[in-house]
Amino acid sequence: MVHNLLSIRRFIADNSCSVEFDSSGLVVKDLASQRPLLPCDSTGPVYTLRFPASAWPSSPVLSAAFATTTSSTTWHQRLDHPGRDALMQLSPSSDVRCTRPHGEHLCHACQLDRHVRLPFHSSSHAACIFDLVHCDLWTSPIISISGYKYYVVVVDDYSHYSWTFPLRAKYDAFPAILHFFAWVSTQFGLTIKAVQCDNG
Repeated sequence: MVHNLLSIRRFIADNSCSVEFDSSGLVVKDLASQRPLLPCDSTGPVYTLRFPASAWPSSPVLSAAFATTTSSTTWHQRLDHPGRDALMQLSPSSDVRCTRPHGEHLCHACQLDRHVRLPFHSSSHAACIFDLVHCDLWTSPIISISGYKYYVVVVDDYSHYSWTFPLRAKYDAFPAILHFFAWVSTQFGLTIKAVQCDNG
């Protein structure tokens, strides 16, 4: 990127001027008097504004428009959201002049781009209750008044209903799971077909 990009609509609205293009270049004119302020010859594929010392625009508003340094946030959006370090490296080697922002700018588009996965589907993998249950053993940093330090959480994949069993010792987890299996069998007349856990 070796050229500044200029929005003609924004430029003529901010500076009360008009811009005329032809095959040899462009001319910036005062809107009221149609007096030429800046003629520029362009032979390349893009129209380029050049300001030699002898031909600096006589309009103070026009001069101020090009003397203004663009903020890093604006260039971040114009150049397809590069990082701050890339902007700082680009600045001395090109016409891109930007100021380092006082505070970190949180770009909404960049935050969305960092999402690495789509939202989880709401559908269940199980076709019926107790086809699949998820178990997790959790250790509390503080022992409860009743002396419980561990908790087993069981979640049914189909109904998303959960049960929590407090434990005093970690080795009580397996008997608690067996008790839950027996409870499901007697209360619902069903057998748990699969259990998913992290071997905790």
